[in-house]
Amino acid sequence: MSSDNQWSADEDESQLSRLIRKSRDSPFVPIGIAGFVTVVSYGLYKLKYRRDQKMSLHLIHMRVAAQGFVVGAVTLGVLYSMYKDHIRPRFFSESKK
Repeated sequence: MSSDNQWSADEDESQLSRLIRKSRDSPFVPIGIAGFVTVVSYGLYKLKYRRDQKMSLHLIHMRVAAQGFVVGAVTLGVLYSMYKDHIRPRFFSESKK
């Protein structure tokens, strides 16, 4: 029963330290976040100069571009993880034998 009440260091971890730790594990997460913020900020900047384009159409284009960047970053992260976990150990462990 005393083991249920033990203190854990993970519970007191701050948001910034958690983000830094997870970005080391999967480096494409901060790239996706940065790309999303970049696309949204560029879209908001271009909102002034949209001329005769409807607001809803501009927002849809901005959303699709931001989602596309995030999906691309996640896809690259998955491919990198597959390479690191499956492909690289197979080829480098055979060459050492």
